[in-house]
Amino acid sequence: MTEPSTILALESSCDETACAVVVDGRDVRSSVVASQIEMHARYGGVVPELASRAHLEAVNTVIEQALAQSGMHFGDVDAVAATSEPGLIGSLLTGLTAAKTLAWTLDVPLVAVNHVHAHVYAPALDDQPIDYPAAALICSGGHTAMYHVRGPMDLTLLGSTRDDAAGEAYDKVASILALPYPGGPAIDRAAQRGNAQTVDFPRTLLKGQSLDFSFSGIKTAVLYHVNGVPGAVRDQSARPRGIENLSEQDVCDIAASFQAAVVDVLRIKLRRAATATGARTLILGGGVAANSALRAAATQLADDLGLTLRMPPLKYCLDNAAMIGGLAFHLLRAGKTCGLDIEARATVRR
Repeated sequence: MTEPSTILALESSCDETACAVVVDGRDVRSSVVASQIEMHARYGGVVPELASRAHLEAVNTVIEQALAQSGMHFGDVDAVAATSEPGLIGSLLTGLTAAKTLAWTLDVPLVAVNHVHAHVYAPALDDQPIDYPAAALICSGGHTAMYHVRGPMDLTLLGSTRDDAAGEAYDKVASILALPYPGGPAIDRAAQRGNAQTVDFPRTLLKGQSLDFSFSGIKTAVLYHVNGVPGAVRDQSARPRGIENLSEQDVCDIAASFQAAVVDVLRIKLRRAATATGARTLILGGGVAANSALRAAATQLADDLGLTLRMPPLKYCLDNAAMIGGLAFHLLRAGKTCGLDIEARATVRR
């Protein structure tokens, strides 16, 4: 394809209903996100049934808004893209069905996009192309994964979470500390007022040079520490006796100590991946990539290794449709379109 390609993209893998118009893979003409945070906050996490219903209510509106903000019309659209995997199945079905309907109505190709792979591509939006090969770390509420990336469509999974994803651990620890939902930003804010040396929480690195992740242990260590369970952490100098006995500073210190442990693990694994792949670039993406401590650690790691670091701006760290449209351009150009019988998948196709 040599002509400019305008892609209307939809993202609905979890609790954001998003639509974007992207030209030639990097030029984001509009990016609209309808968040469900307030609705799910009362439950302390995403309720799948409520999420899918909210997508149904919002999808037409975000499409209309994205087109209006881009200054384009349906007749300008060359292809329609949507997230097809992985995610909450009911949420995925809403966006994918809307995309199928649009593709059929407009008589344009349909492109199915892997949500996590789109996060890997996100740093290229409104910016220069990524210099490959790269080692990519994607961290979010549902995914923690490491990739060897040779191109936008050429990715090899090097490691993934064996239990809790990093963002999931953040949400659960925030709940333990009685911090508001979503937990990631709340812990980040609290950690900035805390002492990360207060509690020596465990760093779970797994055996050998593994690039898999495990964060359930540190979540449990925080719970045990707060409840005063002996042996919960290596440092036994001070053990609280329940959340009601913690001061605001105690909470900040625990949040900072927890965050330091998680970031240490992510940094160590990213260093391993960079060395193993001979990467020229480090990529950081996903919702947890908005975390200030992780961004600072990745910046320092890239400087230490003499590599380029590519991180998306904060608006493209969280779930958005612009990254779907960006990656879809490359899939479209490679002829990787799909039929209207494409199915949504909660887990990734192998």
